[in-house]
Amino acid sequence: MCGIVGYLGPQDPKKIIIEGLKKLEYRGYDSAGVAVLHDGKTKRIRAEGKLKNLEDKLVNENFNGHLGIGHTRWATHGPAVEKNAHPHQVGEISIVHNGIIENYLEIKKELLARGANITSDTDSELVAHLINEEIQVSKNLLLAVQKTLSKLIGAFSVVVMWEKSPNEMVAFKDGPPLIVGVNEKTKEFFVVSDVQAALQYTKNFVYLEDREVVHISNNEVKYYSALGAPLKKQVVTIDWKPEQIEKMGFKHYMLKEIYEQPRAVAAAIKPHINIETNEVSLQNVGFSEPTDVVFKKIEHIIFIACGTSYYAANVAQYLVEQISGLSVQIDIASEFRYRKPIIPKNTLVITISQSGETADTLAAIRLAKEKGALTLSITNVQRSSIDREAHGHLYMNSGVEVGVASTKAFTSTLALVNLLALQIAKVRGVLNKDQEYGYVKSLLAVPSQIEVVLAYDKYFNDAAKKLKDFKGFLYLGRGVSYPIAMEGALKLKELAYMHAEGYAAGEMKHGPLALIDARMAIVVVAPDDELIEKTISNLQEAKARGGKIISIGTGENAALKSMSEYYLSLPSANWMVNPIISVVPLQLMAYHLADNLGHDVDQPRNLAKSVTVE
Repeated sequence: MCGIVGYLGPQDPKKIIIEGLKKLEYRGYDSAGVAVLHDGKTKRIRAEGKLKNLEDKLVNENFNGHLGIGHTRWATHGPAVEKNAHPHQVGEISIVHNGIIENYLEIKKELLARGANITSDTDSELVAHLINEEIQVSKNLLLAVQKTLSKLIGAFSVVVMWEKSPNEMVAFKDGPPLIVGVNEKTKEFFVVSDVQAALQYTKNFVYLEDREVVHISNNEVKYYSALGAPLKKQVVTIDWKPEQIEKMGFKHYMLKEIYEQPRAVAAAIKPHINIETNEVSLQNVGFSEPTDVVFKKIEHIIFIACGTSYYAANVAQYLVEQISGLSVQIDIASEFRYRKPIIPKNTLVITISQSGETADTLAAIRLAKEKGALTLSITNVQRSSIDREAHGHLYMNSGVEVGVASTKAFTSTLALVNLLALQIAKVRGVLNKDQEYGYVKSLLAVPSQIEVVLAYDKYFNDAAKKLKDFKGFLYLGRGVSYPIAMEGALKLKELAYMHAEGYAAGEMKHGPLALIDARMAIVVVAPDDELIEKTISNLQEAKARGGKIISIGTGENAALKSMSEYYLSLPSANWMVNPIISVVPLQLMAYHLADNLGHDVDQPRNLAKSVTVE
């Protein structure tokens, strides 16, 4: 979850590193720091809290070296105080670290027995101690790192600098992402935890795999295995434009990303639809066999994900089962990996992760492969760890998503699982041409229908002024709208820090009714479908007990409108795509409520964009 930026090149490292760390603020952090060479010595500056606090400390600091490392920390070992902030410096060695060293207690005990002076509460400092011990013996940074790597157990990414070698930087990883950026023309080299940190300086990146080491020295980049064997690595060209990650006039990145959803959904479906015939063509997914051949063999599907992606998987279960008749199981990644799961023969395991770096999901896909399952990843970042691990690949194509609370990646995923359900149904022979034409036509209409919903933005801004006085929110939905209710509740918790709970509407009488009074808001997702009458019946129970109802329905639904404090009319759509449209007002409600409460919408407290440690 931490942000890492390492730089070696002709420009001022302070400027490059701070700019890079700003690009990584969305990941979440509670302290920051830099270490840059100056007059042959390491000058280290650290600060608690926001990056602005570090910038203030750096205003009058100048550096004449061209090597530096920077870091934004999300506390795991030790509180968020300056002594625990990175970089950590021991002797002539400075490091930044993302992840967790699982055997840190054993290492700490050994270091203390050898007389080490440990000054922080972190596991990270211990890595600097180990490398410093090795450098005293070998006087070789690469060799010192390789010897240290063999002693570490856990999930980690580390960048190292040695003040006696001003033209050298070494980095290694086992778990959290670490990416090398190279600009051959300007002789600039970057080691970052996310390409966004270096994207304005280069488009050429190399993704390190687990237990690989990169050695940058004297304008050369070399890659090695943990045991020192030379490696050849693929250079990936990233074609994102720097302006794609700017706010473009919106108050927050999240609001910008909510408004980008029509384009994001269109980009997600475009590669997989023949718009001339309205046919689904989910081909070239990357399996060793043609996609249709693979899908014909599949007898069971398991979706694995975390957080918002898990609710997308819940929607996928409804879609795939109802349209194709294939059985589907959904699992939270952190539970799947620890319950010794049974994976039947001919099972397809599908993982969903916006970043493609979610640690639990990555571990789950590896476990599934060990058990012989075929795997398919749905990610937003090509060449991310999960994407590289999977047999097959689908891409959200959402573009950069900076806001911690996911919006456009979620709706893009919902569009993709629609296509997945249709392709499986086609292969299984349970979807005729007319049905396929109708479904695809509905999906192609979604971007313009989202535009209609976005026109209600001001409505939610006005409503937020009253909604912030409620003591809690109960989100209800039935069928395919139930996961959307859970996603709406999650967004409110993430952003507004208010109690919110997503429930299947039919379960309300089994407990939640006890919570309902005049200070409890009932948010119901109830577009027209086969369950609408049952949903309205459930709402009447809540209304009778004083609950204040905020309803999202289709068109002018008189019954819903009459019992609601607030009613939002959605465009009429096929039941399959209703979730994509109906989640947008829930995003807007959470955004405006949080903004009215004065919260940091893009960087909610205690949360990070990419959860790359367990």
